[in-house]
Amino acid sequence: MKANLLTKLAFLLVPLFALAACGEEPAAEVAQTQVATPEPVATLPAPNQALFTQLYADACPEAEPVNTAVCRRAGLGSDEVLCEFGLGEDEYLRNDATLTPGDGQWTLADPENVCAAA
Repeated sequence: MKANLLTKLAFLLVPLFALAACGEEPAAEVAQTQVATPEPVATLPAPNQALFTQLYADACPEAEPVNTAVCRRAGLGSDEVLCEFGLGEDEYLRNDATLTPGDGQWTLADPENVCAAA
């Protein structure tokens, strides 16, 4: 009976000693890594209705003024912005134009066709 008790006690104590021994090793030092910081990229502000209205008025002085406009990127990673707009009393977005970045500002991509279509 004593042997049976010692065997059971050994089965309980051996794993405890093994676990206790695992925690005594010093932790491995973590090597310092250098993180590359990206260079700042100069970006143009997102075009809004006021900016598009001004660009359209400058490109098409004879046309009716822009009443409403919505501009959004042409796609992920694209530099171009697609704008839909309505002129005069029209509240619907019946016309469209493309804005492209150039010389640190937004410009109409094809002002002759945009003015002629509207």
